[in-house]
Amino acid sequence: MDVRAILGGLTFAMIWASAFTSARVIVTNAPPLTVSAIRFLLAGCIVLIIARMMGQSFRLTPAQWRLTVIFGICQNALYLGLNFVAMQWVEASLAAIIASSLPLFVALISWLVLREKVRPLGIVGLFMGIAGVVVIMGTRLSAGVDPFGVALCLMGALALAIATLAVRGASSGGNILVVVGFQMLIGSAALWVPALIFETWAFNWTPVVIAAFAYTVFVPGILATVLWFWLVRRIGTVRAATFHFLTPFFGVAIAALLLGEAIRPLDILGVAIITVAILVVQLSKEPVST
Repeated sequence: MDVRAILGGLTFAMIWASAFTSARVIVTNAPPLTVSAIRFLLAGCIVLIIARMMGQSFRLTPAQWRLTVIFGICQNALYLGLNFVAMQWVEASLAAIIASSLPLFVALISWLVLREKVRPLGIVGLFMGIAGVVVIMGTRLSAGVDPFGVALCLMGALALAIATLAVRGASSGGNILVVVGFQMLIGSAALWVPALIFETWAFNWTPVVIAAFAYTVFVPGILATVLWFWLVRRIGTVRAATFHFLTPFFGVAIAALLLGEAIRPLDILGVAIITVAILVVQLSKEPVST
């Protein structure tokens, strides 16, 4: 892994983690599904305009279209949509910790559904990850966190794992910005239906909320997504997913710094266990040197 990939991965992890704090600010002042649909509509249009200015073709292969639809629905409509709804009741730090389990979900799906071989070291890592999640969930549930919100976060992480397994094929034919733009518009279209049915237009547009919304659209929404595609193409899905192990540390730290959320001792223990588990799972996928 070269220096540019490492710096890109670190930047991605920090941006991705910060999104939970900005999202927490937004959803406490606006309907989560509606604001998410608006966010993806704006971001998708901006990305496609940039793609056109760069001369990228809007013509995708059938395989790219199929996987772009999957990615748009899984990441934007399900993962981010569910997380925005959940963070009405769940702290940003907890949402970031749950999201950090992405590589574990990817490995678990690859093992159970795709029938990929997993080395004993990888199996140990999976069980460690489950243990870390149980530690964190135990202390948070006993402290009165909303179980429904936690369930939504877990469902979102599972959806993101499916999107991660699809992203390599979606970006393999080039036109990365076009793929990113279309998958955002697909996510927006999917979210408008439940937003119009279940939510009312009640917004509290303070300067802080506007700043958080703009940051979420341009930085985690556009920059981090493009950076993720770039990482996957440069170093592969497995190695790119490794950078998610930094998400809980950055997520907890940023939420504590900007929102004043408490950091509990068992949270630190659980995050440490999950981090080691993710590294163990990723190391188990490295080719054996001969």
